[in-house]
Amino acid sequence: MKSIAHAAPAVDVQAAPKAHARNVALDRARTFLTLVVLLHHAVIPYTHFGHTDPTSWIGFDCVVLATDSFFMAMFFFLSGLFVWPGLGNKSLLGFLTTRLLRLGLPFVVCAVTVIPLAYWAIELRHTPGISFAEFWRKTMTIGPWPSGPIWFVWVLMVFDVTASLLYRVSPRLLDPINRLSEKGFARPSKFWLLLVLVSAAVYLPMLVSYGQNYWFEFGPFSVQASRVLLYAAYFFIGAGIGAANFEGGLLSAHGRLTQRRWFWTGVTLIPYALMWTMIYIKREVIGNPDPLPGWYLAIYGTFYVLFSASILFAILAYFLQSKASGPTLLDRMQGDAYGMFLVHYPIVLWLQYWLFDFDLPAIAKAAIAFFATVALSWAVTAVLRKIPGAKHVL
Repeated sequence: MKSIAHAAPAVDVQAAPKAHARNVALDRARTFLTLVVLLHHAVIPYTHFGHTDPTSWIGFDCVVLATDSFFMAMFFFLSGLFVWPGLGNKSLLGFLTTRLLRLGLPFVVCAVTVIPLAYWAIELRHTPGISFAEFWRKTMTIGPWPSGPIWFVWVLMVFDVTASLLYRVSPRLLDPINRLSEKGFARPSKFWLLLVLVSAAVYLPMLVSYGQNYWFEFGPFSVQASRVLLYAAYFFIGAGIGAANFEGGLLSAHGRLTQRRWFWTGVTLIPYALMWTMIYIKREVIGNPDPLPGWYLAIYGTFYVLFSASILFAILAYFLQSKASGPTLLDRMQGDAYGMFLVHYPIVLWLQYWLFDFDLPAIAKAAIAFFATVALSWAVTAVLRKIPGAKHVL
């Protein structure tokens, strides 16, 4: 009987990292995640528990639980994949300049314009008639100064800077991860186990110590305390995969992972169901205490880690084996996806503000909010990218 996976080519893990050509499968996965972010923010007000709109639907709780439990970790993973080759082909100054232009500048611009504009819609519900100028001054001087979804941008910049310093210490620092990625060509479950164990080791102690809702905050610089090390782990594990021999490792288009997407989808459903079981226990058995007991957080966090790693593999397996010929909708959107991520938040919050007083079912409101957010954020990004030099940033 023939193996359904090709034999992994014999390659040198010590090979110097090379710049990769664009990977259509990973581009599509990244663009898909951008749409997941927009969907997540579009349906949050219409969830059953903690909804901020008169209408809700329990199905959106299912969506939010799933998306919140993986998409940002996966963003960091994908961002890490190409950082090591980038460091190998640029000077330290060149790499940092590029990161400051691509991440630092958008963060500053969004923090002082896009984010206050978004939260003004929320403030108007509490303080009707407040002008944007008044709200902006209050945000800049008194606070709070929330970052919304752009917290991802500054945290990614910190990880990139850290990676650049580690690369100067030793370009071969991530070789052990890369060797395991090569073994993952034929046995992806071994790499999945590494991801789960590392994730649990860094996430569970932080979760038990800080709980689920505490954020480290300094002005617009914020990050969820329990997850910051988890995100770092995903970023650097991704960097290890991309350090060398990418085409002969875990994410090879011809590896075992691409043949088993239904297996990983099935694996994903198990911890997802167990997370819902724990939510039921929290609400109906132990009375939703605040703070939650450590034993509960440890068990729930274990299922969270298993779900996050499994759905990462399931999504990557789907896109790596996809035979869809381009250009698909994701391909057309790919160049604008980062800009859509940056500008979508005020669009979705103002759409939800406008929809609040309409007597419509939750599904209708969420559908309007999502599709209009996609269309408008795509259009705004397309216009912004026509500004000279903007394509180097967005």
